Amino acid sequence: MLKTTGLKYLYKHGKTIEFPDIEIETGQRLLISGFSGCGKTTLLSLIAGALRLQEGSINFNDTDYSDMSSMSLDKFRADHIGYIFQTLNLIPFLNVSENIALGIKFSKNRKSKVSDMHQEIERLISSLGLEKEILNTAIDNLSVGQQQRVAVARALLGKPDLILADEPTSALDNDTTKKFLDEVMNTFDPSHQAIIMVSHDLSIAPYFDTVLDFNKHNAHSII
Repeated sequence: MLKTTGLKYLYKHGKTIEFPDIEIETGQRLLISGFSGCGKTTLLSLIAGALRLQEGSINFNDTDYSDMSSMSLDKFRADHIGYIFQTLNLIPFLNVSENIALGIKFSKNRKSKVSDMHQEIERLISSLGLEKEILNTAIDNLSVGQQQRVAVARALLGKPDLILADEPTSALDNDTTKKFLDEVMNTFDPSHQAIIMVSHDLSIAPYFDTVLDFNKHNAHSII
């Protein structure tokens, strides 16, 4: 499904990070762990096509990123990738249902997989431990944990091939983290999806079949 080779990224302040190569198959659950500033979020952004390649290659679903324009990458991401942002990126003036629906607003491919939008949104929030009564609730009236589940539902709507999750448990305590990951993994469909999650917390490793620890493997920095 996904293969990265020789990725290297130069930041504006002069720091360069070299990333280990990654190969992901359908159904795989990869956890990338490491210290703050080691490049975990940058790697996700490169895989999502949100950051342009500087050096190295990314091939996803037989598509080579180096051959694509920024506009093509944006469309490809909308069609194939569900992104759970560290900052959630929920829209405060939209309610829960409207925020989730944004997940497929720019993708005909993912829209075609949703025959009944309201029913599918209800199914997703239920699988993530939320009550359907919150669908018309403003985002600002939800707890952080509830907001994170809304962000996950938005990323999963329309069954994207790859789910990228950036520190989704960072604001949760241990018990809530376990419940949250149980719900995410129960909603995840290994028959056609893969998931890459980044976290500083290696205690969540048992939820994944592959763990890449940047602290050991070393995506290393060059100043």
